[in-house]
Amino acid sequence: MMAVRYAALLALAALATTAGCRGGTDTAAVAEAPSGTIALTITGSKGKHAFAVELAKTADEQERGLMFRTDIPQDGGMLFAPYPPDGGPPRAANFWMKNTPSPLDILFIRPDGTIARIAENTVPQSETPIPSGEPVSAVLELRGGRVLDLGIAEGDRVSWAGRPG
Repeated sequence: MMAVRYAALLALAALATTAGCRGGTDTAAVAEAPSGTIALTITGSKGKHAFAVELAKTADEQERGLMFRTDIPQDGGMLFAPYPPDGGPPRAANFWMKNTPSPLDILFIRPDGTIARIAENTVPQSETPIPSGEPVSAVLELRGGRVLDLGIAEGDRVSWAGRPG
């Protein structure tokens, strides 16, 4: 799973929940999500992009993330939701790439479902914190380079199955 972890790794943090998130789910993408994944759609000025991502809900799953993984599918990744996993209010996030051999695009998602910040092609194995820049309620990690390939931008909307809305 993803190797991006909270640098303030559970500073025993009361981690954010997706409560208050709005937005729908792309039902076509939901039907296509492979077993063990959930369907997720990013919608913006460059169109809709469907992904089938793993879901990291617990503190342990979110700490492990995509660490040690080299097999991230072209339209796969990992969604950290709710972030933080303890159900607290949205909070600033810091991820890192320790023990992650593959570059990732990290998308920090606001409670309203819009992308607050994107860190593209993060440096594998780096322990340098990658900050969200503002409180977030979810974080999405995609295979490095997908954001550029698809024209995904800050402000685009992210929706997934089971997201309140």
